Amino acid sequence: VQLQESGPGLVKPSQTLSLTCTVSGGSITTSNYAWRWIRQAPGKGLEWIGSITSSGSTYYSPSLKSRTSISRDTSKNQFTLQLSSVTPEDTGVYYCYGRAYWGQGTQVTVSS
Repeated sequence: VQLQESGPGLVKPSQTLSLTCTVSGGSITTSNYAWRWIRQAPGKGLEWIGSITSSGSTYYSPSLKSRTSISRDTSKNQFTLQLSSVTPEDTGVYYCYGRAYWGQGTQVTVSS
C-alpha cells in the first residue's frame, strides 16, 4: 500500500487548507480500516487531526473539530482534508496514514 499527499504548500491566514491523499495498492473501502490525517508542527510531536473509516464515518480531534472536514472519493481511491480558518499555528508537515502505512508527508506553511 502506498499513500501520497498532495496540495498547496503555502496557505494564507484565514483561508482553508486542502490536502488530498491518494492511496494505491489497496482500497479505502476495505472493511475495518481507518484512514487518518496526522500533522507535526515544528518542534512538536505528532498530532492526530481526524479519520475516515472504510464505511465513510468520520472522527475528528476535539481541538480541531470545528475547523476540520474529511471526505473521500472512492472512485479515485482518495481522501481529503479540509482545515478552515488557518493560522500560522497550523504550519507543519501533514501526513496521511492507513493500514500501518504512511505517506511521505507534505509541508504546509501558513503565511501571508
